[in-house]
Amino acid sequence: MTRSELADLRYAVGQLRQSIGVLRNQYGDASTVRRLENDLERLVIDADEFEKSPPPEVRRGAQDVIYVPDSKSDEAAWMGAQDEGLGFHSRPRTK
Repeated sequence: MTRSELADLRYAVGQLRQSIGVLRNQYGDASTVRRLENDLERLVIDADEFEKSPPPEVRRGAQDVIYVPDSKSDEAAWMGAQDEGLGFHSRPRTK
């Protein structure tokens, strides 16, 4: 997460804080308002924790590539399997 993304997160949390403040003024100490305040506090804690110690990034790419050979597979492995959704029938339908 870049610094600008963290700043965007902080800004969004600030906007949420203002909105919850408006609800607090309008509805007082309602249980739903207290829960929203609690959720907001969790967001603040999690954002602080994320900024101080971000989790490791998930690497995508070559690690996720699974090689599937073009050679013909053993069709016996598929005997009796349903072929619904394939859009064609390469063998007689099973029941």
